[in-house]
Amino acid sequence: MSSRGYNLMKNSKDIKSCQYEIFETDAGGITLKIQGKMDASNASGMIKGLKQLLSDQKTCTSLFVDLEGITYMDDFGALVLLELKNWAAGRNGSFHLINLNDKTNKTLSLVNFDELEENVSYVKKQSPCIFVRLGDATLKQLYDLKYMISFIGSVCLALLHTFLHPKSLRMDDTFAYMQKTGVDAFPIVALISFLLGLIMAFMSSAQLKEFGANIYVASLVSMAMTRELGPIMTAIIVAGRSGSAFAAEIGTMKINEEVDALFTMGFDTTRFLAVPKIIASVVMVPILTLFSDLFAISGGLIVGVFMLDLTANAYIAQTIQTLTIFDVYWGLMKSGVFGLLIAWIGCLRGFQVKGGAAAVGQATTSAVVSSIFLIILSDSIFSIILRYWG
Repeated sequence: MSSRGYNLMKNSKDIKSCQYEIFETDAGGITLKIQGKMDASNASGMIKGLKQLLSDQKTCTSLFVDLEGITYMDDFGALVLLELKNWAAGRNGSFHLINLNDKTNKTLSLVNFDELEENVSYVKKQSPCIFVRLGDATLKQLYDLKYMISFIGSVCLALLHTFLHPKSLRMDDTFAYMQKTGVDAFPIVALISFLLGLIMAFMSSAQLKEFGANIYVASLVSMAMTRELGPIMTAIIVAGRSGSAFAAEIGTMKINEEVDALFTMGFDTTRFLAVPKIIASVVMVPILTLFSDLFAISGGLIVGVFMLDLTANAYIAQTIQTLTIFDVYWGLMKSGVFGLLIAWIGCLRGFQVKGGAAAVGQATTSAVVSSIFLIILSDSIFSIILRYWG
């Protein structure tokens, strides 16, 4: 039996130094005795030194690593042992650890050393067939429908409790959401409505001017805005601003387990989080719609006065003559329904969040898309009702 020694560091008294000695047996086995520390400070040097020391060993029936002299080992030390294990496996030899102390054994168990392998076989995941994807999508939609129906009932009960017990409503939060939903959205709603009324008047004047019917530009703008475009455009803007914010706020609270904490403390999360947002939206969206109608009519007035040679008095008189109280109330009523749908779907998507930050983004996007779809769908239903009602 022969032996060779190697010192990793030049100063063997250094606390980071590590010494090891190799013993060769007649049966082709190798015993490697290591002393000192095996950590991040010397792991790289140990791997290079051991490879150099073992470079003459063409065959190896077994490799025994004696760790009796190890004073400290971390996960980098386990990496060194993994390299030795792989070296022995590459020469069809067995690998054994001997004389482990409690600290070393604990470190190896923490990193699951016995399960570590150099070459991990990766199996390419096969994509499911179209029927599996269709079934999975169907089950997901059914689950969403079930949750949606459950949330509708929860919101109805929460609103009923709030109306029966007004003091349970968090007024400070409700006013804060009113400001965010209504006051903060006023500038963008006013600007877009003004430009929309201006564009409608400009485009319609090109046709009506040929028949000498310039005055009816006022009728077209006022009727279209109060009945259809005013409520729809306002609702879409609020959905993009506030609906997405509601979903992101509740979704973030769900990720941070704040919703679970509220539930644990005995709070009704729907009444605590959703009701102030819904009430704020139902109140503020009709008010924004009323301002939207006014600014759109103002945009049409600019075109009528400066391009169609109409007087301001004539344009305003034609607008008042065309509109009825029913038209204004009809638009405001639709806006209240749109506000309810926006806040409801925003809170719903927020409560459905599961996972991490990516799920919050998905919920925000879904809230906006779903809100716009429900706005258009409900407006179509209102149009049909108005058609047969009239």
